[in-house]
Amino acid sequence: MLERTRSALLIVPVVAAALVAGAPGIACLALLVAGFGGRETERLLAGTGRPVIRGGTAGGAIALVVVAALPPAATSLGLPGPAGDAAAAAARLGLVAAGLILVAMGLVALGRRDPADGFAAWAGSAFGAVYVGQVGAAAFLATPALWTWGGGPGWLAERAWPLVLVTAVWSFDSGAYLVGRAVGRRPFFAWISPKKTLEGVVGGLVVATIAVAAGLASAGGNPAEALLLGPLLGLAAQAGDLAESLLKRSAGAKDSGTLLPGHGGVLDRIDSFLFAAPVLAAYVALIHG
Repeated sequence: MLERTRSALLIVPVVAAALVAGAPGIACLALLVAGFGGRETERLLAGTGRPVIRGGTAGGAIALVVVAALPPAATSLGLPGPAGDAAAAAARLGLVAAGLILVAMGLVALGRRDPADGFAAWAGSAFGAVYVGQVGAAAFLATPALWTWGGGPGWLAERAWPLVLVTAVWSFDSGAYLVGRAVGRRPFFAWISPKKTLEGVVGGLVVATIAVAAGLASAGGNPAEALLLGPLLGLAAQAGDLAESLLKRSAGAKDSGTLLPGHGGVLDRIDSFLFAAPVLAAYVALIHG
């Protein structure tokens, strides 16, 4: 518990500093976690006994984050960016980048003498790049044009949705952990994560909904949206955590790494965000786009 507290004291200020810095800070943080998380994912994929393209997962993930972060960061800094709305430009560039990454890894895989080995390396590394590269959605959410209601333009314009994302994920994790320890009895996906309970998940969803409502209200938004958005992001966060646990179990690993004492690796800290961020980005684009 002491090690977890120490790591939290390190993580929270870093995330807070990125949020205060706005789109450029969020982009830099996303790039860092994509790099470290990509390396850890590559090691886990190799641990499953399947071949990988060395550096492909981390490099591909970083490329996807750069593409997602470039338009909002350029807009925030007043620099010339892609023509048209920055959010739409990021989406278009993201599709192109994903395709180019798939092509590039396919070309590298062609150099392997064993076709089965080459295909496995291509599929695994491309999956890893897209999986970790989803953190780019957090940078995409820093696009000022996405915050078109509530607080309107100004300081919150490029921070409101990232704040909602962080609030939802951290509150769900905390609520699920505390409620699960206090009253958890019924296992939840025990074959993947034995310590998770259904009571903990329900508690996390309740806490996340309350926290998201408070966050929306404080930002000038409609707190009633939390009735949908809170459970949606909470379930996405839980799915992200379970998905990473599935990968770790396949590789026979307890943690993704050792960089953060008490927390394991970077991937262990961002797994929930990897699913919650694109879900929130889709929600914002559909409801507030």
